[in-house]
Amino acid sequence: MKRLKIQTSPGGQKFLQYRLLYLMMLPALVYFVINNYIPMFGIVVAFKRYNVNSGIYGSPWTGLSNFAYLFGTSQAFIIIRNTLLYNIAFIAVNMVIGIALAIIISDVISTGARKIYQSAILFPFLISIVVVSYIVFAFLSHENGMMNKSILPFLGLEPKQWYNETKWWPFILILTNCWKGVGYGTLIYIAGIAGIDKAFYEAAEIDGAGKWQQIRKITIPCLVPSIITILLVSIGRIFYSDFGLFYQVPQNSGSLFSVTNTIDTYVYRALISAGGIGRSAAAGVFQSIVGFTLVFSSNAVVRKISSDNALF
Repeated sequence: MKRLKIQTSPGGQKFLQYRLLYLMMLPALVYFVINNYIPMFGIVVAFKRYNVNSGIYGSPWTGLSNFAYLFGTSQAFIIIRNTLLYNIAFIAVNMVIGIALAIIISDVISTGARKIYQSAILFPFLISIVVVSYIVFAFLSHENGMMNKSILPFLGLEPKQWYNETKWWPFILILTNCWKGVGYGTLIYIAGIAGIDKAFYEAAEIDGAGKWQQIRKITIPCLVPSIITILLVSIGRIFYSDFGLFYQVPQNSGSLFSVTNTIDTYVYRALISAGGIGRSAAAGVFQSIVGFTLVFSSNAVVRKISSDNALF
């Protein structure tokens, strides 16, 4: 008897060829769907006056009233301003310092020392924001903080009420965010620098180019794809804020609300208030829509300037 040969399409052949990779991807894909897509059905809460007894779909519709409350409150301008300006500062500072650290670490000759520096720069990224808040408190506590007890007296300055004075906190938050988060981007830039052909630098040295010229003409241009990738991801979250950074680190001090209140802390405070679930959901929907729009718009601009560096 002749065996019947089953003809498979090119797509089917490709699937069979990579079936083990697809199988390895399956757990992460299932988690992604459960964690990111199924909860999206709860978006209707943003358009309802949520009642626990009635449930999500039994609660009465309110249209856009939750959004009107979000933008109609006296705090609307402050929370949007703070969220936007802080994130712009975080992106700029972390990118500049991350690239500088990546160049410095990549120039270390000893492989062992380079690994130690990479681990040290990444370590704060892995620390819980709660631990970071206590580290900051150890510096800024009025009674026992290092600033008031050691550093300021050494400089001949008077102790300060750090958790009551708003003028210092933009700098404190930017510095704290940089210390904690710059390591992640630094490692990506180090990987990008490691992929640059050393022949470029050798040719530049032969032509008499100094270190700064090599950085400007070789290193930075070769890092553009990595910079754009990190930039687009950061832009997508420009209307989000690190809740722990703005709530836990300032110790939820009411005196600092004007410089620490962001969309995420507003959502939390609305969530724990009566009837705040719909308003907090509306704020989340607003963040998602703005982030989605900004990512696609920014990518379109990048694709128009240099299609090779666009994400999609």
